[in-house]
Amino acid sequence: MFYTLQTTTAVKTLLALILWCLLFVLCWPLALVMIVLFPIVWLLLLPFKIVGLSIDLVFKLIGAILLFPFKLVKSL
Repeated sequence: MFYTLQTTTAVKTLLALILWCLLFVLCWPLALVMIVLFPIVWLLLLPFKIVGLSIDLVFKLIGAILLFPFKLVKSL
């Protein structure tokens, strides 16, 4: 069975919602603190995600530049 990215994202979102509801029932102050702090933590980590994406793209570009002559020879 093949799962698409949209399906796995939907399942992860549903699982996170169920876990948060369980936390809300068991310890509602912690659940409310989590709701407030999650966007702040996400904003703090956003620059690191951008830097990681940039480094990944640079390595892919270098790999493509280095492998380009071999792809040309292979196509001949």
